[in-house]
Amino acid sequence: MNSELSIIEILPQSVHKYSVIWLHGLGADGHDFEGMVPELRLNAAANIHFVFPNAPVQPVTINGGMKMRAWFDILNSPLERSPDITGIYQSAGLLERLIQQEQDKGIRPEHILLAGFSQGGLIALHTGLRYPQKLAGIIALSTYLPTTEQLKTERSGANNATPIFMAHGILDSVIAIETAKASHNALEALGYSIEWHDYLMEHSVCIEEIDHIAAFINTLFSEA
Repeated sequence: MNSELSIIEILPQSVHKYSVIWLHGLGADGHDFEGMVPELRLNAAANIHFVFPNAPVQPVTINGGMKMRAWFDILNSPLERSPDITGIYQSAGLLERLIQQEQDKGIRPEHILLAGFSQGGLIALHTGLRYPQKLAGIIALSTYLPTTEQLKTERSGANNATPIFMAHGILDSVIAIETAKASHNALEALGYSIEWHDYLMEHSVCIEEIDHIAAFINTLFSEA
């Protein structure tokens, strides 16, 4: 797997104080959530560097081996059965490099927010909770975490109190809400503080959710 990810980015209009790294879902690309940024109407929007990485192109078993952008392979359905643990760890390494790139620009880790949808949300959660330095927060949309058992020994104390936002569609037929809630409950049992929302939607994003995401980010990144 290539060690460098191509990215779509929205540069800050003023002084760069914060960074958001947002990971797309299976088969999408970095443009997928780019259009959501203006809808968030964030207080500190002018100071935020948005980074939307493109996942590596790789064969996806469940789709007949067709090559597409994916953070890890999906072997069968339902998704939570036999997850591609190796692929998850590989993509976590790629995300860590992106976090480092923002730090190289002078942004402290506690001003870097990880976000993701579906596969991307899984990578954001998996990486953020293990990251050795405190991050601003983690947004995990329409996803779950198959590595909670490993997290018990791999967790980073620096992110024990990092705010987490999880949201899911009640009608999601790709990742059942019960699967997401089980991950939420497992993380809470490990002592993590999670803001949970569910919505009457499928495997997607809704207007009400966008408002809740904006409110969450506004609590982390203050107005310039």
